[in-house]
Amino acid sequence: MRYCGREFSDQEIVLIRQVIKDNPSLNRTKVSKLVCEKLQWHKLNGGLKEMSCRVALIRMQADGLVQLPMPTQRAPCSRVRINFTERTDIGEEIISPVHLLGYIRLERAIGSSALSLWREYIERYHYLGYTQLPGAQIRYFIYAETKLVALLSFSAAAWKTAPRDQFIGWSHEQRERNLHFIINNSRFLILPWVRSAALVQLNSMLCN
Repeated sequence: MRYCGREFSDQEIVLIRQVIKDNPSLNRTKVSKLVCEKLQWHKLNGGLKEMSCRVALIRMQADGLVQLPMPTQRAPCSRVRINFTERTDIGEEIISPVHLLGYIRLERAIGSSALSLWREYIERYHYLGYTQLPGAQIRYFIYAETKLVALLSFSAAAWKTAPRDQFIGWSHEQRERNLHFIINNSRFLILPWVRSAALVQLNSMLCN
């Protein structure tokens, strides 16, 4: 059986059933962590592949292979309501050419306050809005000196994407082996009051 890019043997399915049976008080999050530990299912950085495991277990249940405990929380909606505040109001227009904007730096959006601000900007000004994406995520604010000019995020690569895979020309086995080298540019937003010609042209190219 294959789930989330991993082959599960019959013996491993039996082991998963036993883990669930032996730990009736655990919720799905703790079950997936324990299953990861038992199967030694790790990410490249050594951490447990808990999210992939949780998705795999849910799909196994849908296929009638296992019976998970009832969820303790309602599944989050892919679209969340984000209230707009004055912190993301339209800023001062920036029309200087790129070479006069000054030093460009990227700053990780880390912590609840920064992530909340990042989501608000994206929901308010990006044409796709903000949605919760699966897999690993990394988000950035982009500044020209001290002025915020853009926002950017990358996420884990899709398991299969025909145009991408045809362009790379890799086999199924090569994709399995090397997919972790690929990332998705999930969001790129130049704030609408930033009107530096070269940046606006780049934004248009990326969105198309």
